[in-house]
Amino acid sequence: MAKIKKPTKEELKAKREELKKARRGMMDEFKAFVMRGNVLDMAIGVIVGGAFSKIVTSLVNDIIMPLIGSLVGTVNFTDLKAHIGNTEIPYGSFIQNVVDFLLVALVLFLALKIATSVGNKMRRKKAEAEEVPEVIKSDETKLLEEIRDLLKEKKSK
Repeated sequence: MAKIKKPTKEELKAKREELKKARRGMMDEFKAFVMRGNVLDMAIGVIVGGAFSKIVTSLVNDIIMPLIGSLVGTVNFTDLKAHIGNTEIPYGSFIQNVVDFLLVALVLFLALKIATSVGNKMRRKKAEAEEVPEVIKSDETKLLEEIRDLLKEKKSK
């Protein structure tokens, strides 16, 4: 039977330090991953999206659907049901969810369209403000520049 060598205190200490370094390295990698711009932007987007969805849902349920209901005559399709034999199929809730989805998608599309339009206008105004108009030189300035150039030529000869 082969004897198993018992590690020394120094070997155990070295192994522990090696494991600590590996853990620290993994934690550093994780921190770098989490702190990258993409991940933080995505996290902020999810949080803002969750808050914005409440606003859009309220807009659809409290403003748009009542307006549609006044035009169509009913706001809630969930009561619509079909009976096949002894089975009841509540297809109205499906229709209601589709209508809610379409309205939410429309509101988000319009909000994005407006935000993009405003952003484009602001970028155009900024670009126009940054454009430097061409300076029109007076006759005196042109004459002085010619004299300067002639004097430089004379000096260099």
